[in-house]
Amino acid sequence: MGLFGKSQQKDPKEQVNDWCRKIRKEGNQLERQIRAIKAEEEKVKRSLKQAAAKNDRESCVILAKEIVNARKATNRIYTTKAHLNSVQLQMKNQLATLRVAGSLQKSTEVMQAMQSLVRLPEIAGVMRDMSKEMMKAGIIEEMLEETMDSIEDTEELEEEAQGEVDKVLWELTEGKLGEAPLPPTTAAAAKEDVRHPTPELEDEAEDLTEMQSRFEALRS
Repeated sequence: MGLFGKSQQKDPKEQVNDWCRKIRKEGNQLERQIRAIKAEEEKVKRSLKQAAAKNDRESCVILAKEIVNARKATNRIYTTKAHLNSVQLQMKNQLATLRVAGSLQKSTEVMQAMQSLVRLPEIAGVMRDMSKEMMKAGIIEEMLEETMDSIEDTEELEEEAQGEVDKVLWELTEGKLGEAPLPPTTAAAAKEDVRHPTPELEDEAEDLTEMQSRFEALRS
């Protein structure tokens, strides 16, 4: 019983420190991901300006869309980091409580933060495992399965991004393309203005496809 019983349970202080190490590790990985996305965004900006110089509106719209999605991904990761920091702060409070009460205490703040973190694809797996450990330790209650299975609606994200595309075009082409602020009909008008590809743009189209693939890899 000693081999498979109490000896298998982690000391509460050791458990909290272990969670903190995992949180710091995930935070560092998210920071690297942010830097990678921003570096790729700078490349796309340069490509967009080159396309604008050739009056290639179709390529500009595609590239602007990638920039919008990259910025949304970056903002989502910053939000994730904020939730991680919140959990780490609460873990420090748990250590302080542990010294006084001798046991870990239930925390509404940790519960709320973990419910947000398990919905985020970047760290969902690690957070699910950590939430189960926290449930066993009595810090949080069992979370609803639906909070763990929420996935972003890609189509909805695309619709929201349309309103930002012209702003990016305006920003990076110094007002030559796009409009600011964006009227409700601009996105529809941009779709109507798409041209048929010409032979001289075939190589550029391949570059665009490759660039989009890199962005998708960074955001996944």
